[in-house]
Amino acid sequence: MTPLEQLAGTCPVREAGPEDQVDGVPARVVARPGSTEETSALLRACHAQGLAVVVRGHGTKVAWGRPPERLDVILETTAMDALVEHSRGDLIAIAGAGMPLARLAERLAEGGHQLVVDDLVADAAPPVAGAGGAEVRGSTLGGAVATNLCGPRRLWTGSVRDLVIGVRFVRADGTVAKAGGRVVKNVAGYDLAKLLTGSFGTLAVVTEVTVRLHPLPQAQRWVVLDVAEEDLATVLGSAVHSQTVPQALEVHARPGQAPQVAVLLGGTDGGVQARAARLVDVLAPLASRGAPSVSSTDRAPGWWARPLAAAHDERPVLVRATARISGVAELVAAAVAHGMTVTGSAGVGVLHALLPAASAPEDARAALDDLRAVSERLGGSTVVLDAPPEVKAVTDSWGEVPGLDLMRRVKDEFDPTRALAPGRFVGGL
Repeated sequence: MTPLEQLAGTCPVREAGPEDQVDGVPARVVARPGSTEETSALLRACHAQGLAVVVRGHGTKVAWGRPPERLDVILETTAMDALVEHSRGDLIAIAGAGMPLARLAERLAEGGHQLVVDDLVADAAPPVAGAGGAEVRGSTLGGAVATNLCGPRRLWTGSVRDLVIGVRFVRADGTVAKAGGRVVKNVAGYDLAKLLTGSFGTLAVVTEVTVRLHPLPQAQRWVVLDVAEEDLATVLGSAVHSQTVPQALEVHARPGQAPQVAVLLGGTDGGVQARAARLVDVLAPLASRGAPSVSSTDRAPGWWARPLAAAHDERPVLVRATARISGVAELVAAAVAHGMTVTGSAGVGVLHALLPAASAPEDARAALDDLRAVSERLGGSTVVLDAPPEVKAVTDSWGEVPGLDLMRRVKDEFDPTRALAPGRFVGGL
C-alpha cells in the first residue's frame, strides 16, 4: 500500500505536489487534520507505518533549521484555526494552532486585547489562501510557538515562551496530552508548554494554544533618531535608563548608512506624549551630526518588525545573534562590517541579520564564524535560521549548544522513533 492509502480515513489527505517539500526534501503525502482527534488518528497511522512527519502552517518558516533527514507526510494545521475562547476577564485566549496571527489580532482587538507577538514574517512571504478563499499573510499561532518567534515588543512582555500558558498536543504515537492551564499562575507539574515552544515541531504536534493577553494601549508613539556608529552604545544605554518605560527599543543598521534607533512608548495618550517629550530631550544631544533632529511620531519606521521583508524575493542568509545588552553596539558593528543588514531588539540583546543571497558560500561561512565568535564573547550565540542550500551545506547552523545530551534524552522520551521532523533541530534532533 502507498502512504496515501495507509493514511486514508484518518483525515483529509492528498498526494504531495512539487511545492510540497521542506527545505528541498520532497514529501509523499499532505494531510490536513481539522481537530486534535484527527491529528491523533493520523499520527497513530504514521507511527504504525514508520512514516516521518513535518508540521506546516502557512509555510513561512518551514525552511528554518536544517533539512529533515527524511520526510513522508506534511501535516498542515490550517484547518485548526478556530478561536476557541476569549476570556476577557482573565486576559487569556485559546486558539487552534492554525489560527493566523493577523486574524487572531483582529478578533482579540474586538475585546480591547492583544497577543503581544510581532510577526516578523508578515511581509516575508506571499499570501496564502485562508478561510473562505481570503488571502492571509504571515505566521500561524502554531508556527510562532514552534519557532518561539519574537519581535520588538519582547522587551515589554517577554518572548512567545513567556506568553504561552497552556497547550494541547499530540505525541508522535498519537497520544493526546495537555500541559499548563487557563491561568497565568499554574505551578502544578512540569511546564511542558515552555518545553514545546521553540522546539521546531520535533517533540509533538501542538493543536491548541492558551496564551496570556494584554490590553491594547490607548496610544503609541515612536521616538526615532539617526546616530553615529561610535555613539550607538551611548544612545542605547541612555534610552534603557531614561525611566520612560519603553515597550521596545530597536536598532536598524546597514552597510554605508548611519544606524537608526527607534523607541516605542505605549499607554494613555497624555502619559505617552509626556514620556515621548522627555525621551526626545534625553536623546537629542546624541543624534548623529548632520542628521534630522530626533522625531516623535505615531507611526513606526518602515523597517520596524520587518527584518525578514526581503525573504520572498530571494533567499538570503537569515541569522539570529544575541549578546548582553552592553554588547549590542559591538555586535551590530561586527555584522555590518560583513555586509549584513541588522534589525533587532537592542533592549533585550536579540538581533536579526540578513546576508545577501549573492554571497559566496565560503564567504558566508567566514562571516558567520566571525559573528558567532563575537556574539559568544559578548555572552550570546549565533543561529543560522535559514540560508540557501549551498550555504547550509558548509555552515554549522546552531553552534555549540549547552545541555545537548539532556535535549537528546527529552527527544528520546517524546519521539523515540524519530518520526517528527528528524534532523531539523539542534544537534540533529
